[in-house]
Amino acid sequence: MSDLPLSGKVALVTGASRGIGAATARALGAAGAHVILTARTTGGLEAVEEHIHAAGGSATIAPLDLIDGESIGRLAAAVSGRWSALDYLVLNAATLGTLASVPAIDAKEFARMLMLNVGAQQALIAAFDPMLRASRDARVIAMTSSVGATPRAYWGAYGASKAAMEILVAAYGEEMKAISAIRTHIVDPGATRTAMRARAYPGEDPATLKTPETVAQAIVDLVKSDTPSGYRLQVG
Repeated sequence: MSDLPLSGKVALVTGASRGIGAATARALGAAGAHVILTARTTGGLEAVEEHIHAAGGSATIAPLDLIDGESIGRLAAAVSGRWSALDYLVLNAATLGTLASVPAIDAKEFARMLMLNVGAQQALIAAFDPMLRASRDARVIAMTSSVGATPRAYWGAYGASKAAMEILVAAYGEEMKAISAIRTHIVDPGATRTAMRARAYPGEDPATLKTPETVAQAIVDLVKSDTPSGYRLQVG
């Protein structure tokens, strides 16, 4: 694996047990990176890990609930105890919540959504900031949605969480520009064949949508490129 483009790199992917997260983890592993897989579902993580190993790559699973703030700190401590730097942090984990008009948004569900879609992302950046700074070419990749930039009826809660996450990650990129090699990128996968998409659009034919593997390859190509910080990638 030493002749692969991402050999020697360490990546951490959240929400890596299925969908875009799993596909991204597999693609990073195939490109030579050691991939740390996080999600709540142990079985799904193990399946992705086995796939990476079977393809000749290397991976480590770390089952955890990102809403448990202490779990992120424990993860960072464990990862920093084994590796000196983190090259790629892929912020993929998110929750859709219930699609509802703004007056009908459930306050408790909204708070939980913001905790995962925004709060946990900040906690991950904070926890892994020292390891990202130690990398010679670190990337923070944040997965977003078009509703984070363009308001859509009944998508107010999810859209607000993605808009907040985008600003948070972009601000971190601006803060790091002059003092580190960290670059931040926002990736909008567009309509993709995932469980979240099927839940939001139950009548849609999944065969008409791009696969998670298409998005994953776009992410690998992005981290391999010399793209400036702040770049927003729309996967066609």
